[in-house]
Amino acid sequence: MREVVIVPTGTANLASVQAAFRRLGARPRLSDDPATILEASHVMLPGVGAFGAARRRLRDSGADRALCARIERDRPTLAICVGHQLLFRASAESPGVDGLGVVDAVVEAFPAGVRTPQFGWNEVAADEDCLLLESGWFYFANSYRAVEAPGFQIARADHGGPFIAAMERGRLIGCQFHPELSAHDGAALLARFLELD
Repeated sequence: MREVVIVPTGTANLASVQAAFRRLGARPRLSDDPATILEASHVMLPGVGAFGAARRRLRDSGADRALCARIERDRPTLAICVGHQLLFRASAESPGVDGLGVVDAVVEAFPAGVRTPQFGWNEVAADEDCLLLESGWFYFANSYRAVEAPGFQIARADHGGPFIAAMERGRLIGCQFHPELSAHDGAALLARFLELD
């Protein structure tokens, strides 16, 4: 049985994430211990809430350095929602707070006049060069989004203009949407993540 270490950020809805992995036959385990994060075969960085609060939690536990180290080593890592946003250099949601800097770009607010937060299903179109991401319908709950991710393969959605719904590079996947709440398409993505060596 595949174990997945889920890194608590203090703001995440962990019950639905754990349940999604259990349905796929995996064994989820919560830990923000840096050594555990670094050594685990598979790690998920979830997040529901504020960029700044989640970032502080990672810094206080030392999980931020372990996450960056495992990503640098191309170990299977999945980041969702605010976890996905934490991979970027910074976010307009929390000015002055540095992200993990894995992606050299900034997370921005949706344009003025666009309904926020975006709650609900949205169609996602994966670029042809994506290996892990596939097109489909996924569930979103977000007020901020990125529009570029240099060096990554991209899947896009549209809400007030195109934005990055998900991205991949090697064994790293970042999803603005919630795969654990996205029915068949979300479960299929989680299954592909679990199959990574």
